[in-house]
Amino acid sequence: MSTWSKSLSAGLGQINLSTVSSGASKIAKGFNNSVQATRERLGQISPDDITELPQEYKELEARVDALRTTHLTLLKITQAYGTETYDYPTQITESVSELSQNMAHSLTAFAATNLKGTSIPTPQVTPAVKVPPKTLNHALSRAAAAGAAAEGPDERLGKALKIYAEVEEKVGDARLQQDSLIRDQFLTPWQATLSTSIAVAMKARAAVKQSRLELDAAKQTMKNASPQRQEQARLEVENAEDDLVQKTEVAITLMKTLLDNPEPLKNLNELVKAQLIFHATAAEALQTVQGDIEELTVAAEGEYRKTRDH
Repeated sequence: MSTWSKSLSAGLGQINLSTVSSGASKIAKGFNNSVQATRERLGQISPDDITELPQEYKELEARVDALRTTHLTLLKITQAYGTETYDYPTQITESVSELSQNMAHSLTAFAATNLKGTSIPTPQVTPAVKVPPKTLNHALSRAAAAGAAAEGPDERLGKALKIYAEVEEKVGDARLQQDSLIRDQFLTPWQATLSTSIAVAMKARAAVKQSRLELDAAKQTMKNASPQRQEQARLEVENAEDDLVQKTEVAITLMKTLLDNPEPLKNLNELVKAQLIFHATAAEALQTVQGDIEELTVAAEGEYRKTRDH
């Protein structure tokens, strides 16, 4: 075997031994950490033998937990803005009807296209159904418009229903605009904070927990070590202490950065702004139409009293 081949073989052997040794060390540490965590959970470890983390770290942990809970809770609720039908659940019957009609359109259109030039009669294509917005306001608009058509444009109720239909459509459109703004300006960045900054801080905290378990497991090992193993055990404890200090400092920095970030406040402000614009638009539109309907109501009541007096 050549000198180069011998050197390569020896190098590969060292790499393999190093890899195996490193892997075995990680497995051993993971096992020791798991044993330490289990013993702590079962109360088999004295509280005095559990390393106390800095008070600043524990206070930051509590604040980060509160921030994470707030993000999760608000996201769970505000995700409704991503569903057009959140205030109009009975729309499902309309959707089934529309689906059936659109399926008929698709089938007849397909048949009409593929039967051209054959002896089979070409079917008439069923018109596609235009799907209207599925909000409560749009549903009220459609119902009022149908009522206005049935009553007739010259009847007071017909007039009132017509202007009510128009204003409810306007309110419905404003609601859809609100939902779009909330999705873009609140939901997306709020979710991003949860899955990035908060997730990074939580990962750093998990690293601190593992490092603390490793340190306490090393201390337990040193307590029970033979005289021949005492020096090695002491070095392992010192290394674990250094690792815990370093990881704790990193976690504290990341948690402070997260808590100082103004992004969640900005996102919440955008949520409020979108809601304010919607409610202001709705209030203004409804106030106008209510005055018009009230005039029609007064006139109708006046005529009704005249007929009753006679």
